[in-house]
Amino acid sequence: MSQSQVAPDAGSEPGGSEPAGSETAGSEPAAPESLGDRVRSAAKWSLINTLLIRIGTFATGVILARGALTPRDWGLYAVGGVAQAVLLSFNELGVSLAVVRWDRDPRSFAPTVVTLATASSTLLYVGLWFLAHDIAVMLGSPDATGVLRILCFAVVVDGVACVPNAVLMREFRQRARLTIDLLTFVVSSGLTLLLAFRGWGASSFAWGGVAGVMVALIGCGIAAPGYLRPGWDRKVARELVHYGAPLAGASLFVLATMNTDSAVVGATLGPVALGLYRVAFTMSSWPVRAISETARRVSFAGFSRAAVSEQTLTDGFTGGLSPLLIASVPACALLAALPGPIIRSVYGDQWTGAAGALRYLAILGLLRIVFELCYDFLVAAGRSRALLTVQALWLAALIPALIIGAHRNGISGVGAGHIVVAAALIAPAYLLTLRAVGIHPLRIAAVTWRPLLGGAAVVAVAVAVNHVAGDSDAGLAGASLVAMAAYVPIAVPASVMRQVSGTVASRFGRIGRRRKPIAPPIVVDERLASGESASA
Repeated sequence: MSQSQVAPDAGSEPGGSEPAGSETAGSEPAAPESLGDRVRSAAKWSLINTLLIRIGTFATGVILARGALTPRDWGLYAVGGVAQAVLLSFNELGVSLAVVRWDRDPRSFAPTVVTLATASSTLLYVGLWFLAHDIAVMLGSPDATGVLRILCFAVVVDGVACVPNAVLMREFRQRARLTIDLLTFVVSSGLTLLLAFRGWGASSFAWGGVAGVMVALIGCGIAAPGYLRPGWDRKVARELVHYGAPLAGASLFVLATMNTDSAVVGATLGPVALGLYRVAFTMSSWPVRAISETARRVSFAGFSRAAVSEQTLTDGFTGGLSPLLIASVPACALLAALPGPIIRSVYGDQWTGAAGALRYLAILGLLRIVFELCYDFLVAAGRSRALLTVQALWLAALIPALIIGAHRNGISGVGAGHIVVAAALIAPAYLLTLRAVGIHPLRIAAVTWRPLLGGAAVVAVAVAVNHVAGDSDAGLAGASLVAMAAYVPIAVPASVMRQVSGTVASRFGRIGRRRKPIAPPIVVDERLASGESASA
């Protein structure tokens, strides 16, 4: 728990004659926050964090695409990004998740985690340094060797910083995370823009990324002091490796499935096609990063704390899936319905070749949001080996599908190959795995049918309106607004709409009443008023 969440003078005895609400030493300590309160507070700050960073990242990308970099530059950077993502997927062997998941005091085993993570990250980077040229040639972009060596140094920094990062997640300290991420973004994007406009090309991304992770390391060390100290306990190390190995394997497969496509495109179609494909993939990831990333900052910690009860854990999954889908479906549906107009409006005409891939990748983005929630849930439920099996199956089926798609229909075929594997194979595999831990498919269908039906309406309405209004920025805006108007009454249950309306009316009513000179109100705990336990 963060310092701002700790009740003042929690160890003092209640008593004294201080007025109610006083925070002096003699007052009764405030009740500790419930898990629900902490998760809601963390989710709020995580949402603010994600929106600010993603809006800034989006704006930076548009500036670079329109004025400084070419599709080839993006392709060379993407090669480095593929290698970096694969290394990051298992650079700390999965042991940092123990800081979030284990009930014991993290200070008792954190030094061993720091040592394991730093050593494994450094060894991986050394290997990458010597293999960088061969990897770049294999991916069809020998010019990316220098970018690989610069960008992947972030792997070492990530290994060093993994423990304080995990501590901030464990304690739901998303407000501190917001400050760190904002500073990281300012330094990383600022340096990238400066170097790009000075003609550094793809290397501008690499140097900006390294500068950003260094700022993040310093920020995490300040926010969670005492967690960067290395140490060693052989027994704890064995426990950590046993716990983290399946998770590291699953994480490796996850990152491989999300980056194998770039490897296939680079090796078969070249860096220009790879640059176009990465723009399409980045656009399809907007909902994933804006919505799923917000949820994932708190979902694993929340599931881990709720894992003491199977019923609480399964209720948490279905309760989280519904709002996640309601928020993400319309954006994914619009990207799938109008890929060409959206790309042209945002990035310019030179990037319209990415539209064919975006149509399919937008659907993949929606599936990724659901799959990532399943991933966090299954890890918290102790099903890491089943999760490893699903991820291995995904990668094994995906590689031939992407190669066939690339040869038949270029980057559009790669996007289609993603959808075939994810929808026809991986979605059923996740359903079977979830059923094994008590979540019946009918229960999932009950919270997904409304958003999916609303998404179908978004596609139909957006295409029809855009056809009538024309392929222009005004037509795109009109199609998006009308499609959203059609989505809300279908996807959002009437009970939720009434609850939102009642909340808004209640807040406006309070504002109106505050203008009248009335006696001080009696403070009532809303949880007690609704019959909910204060410790729930």
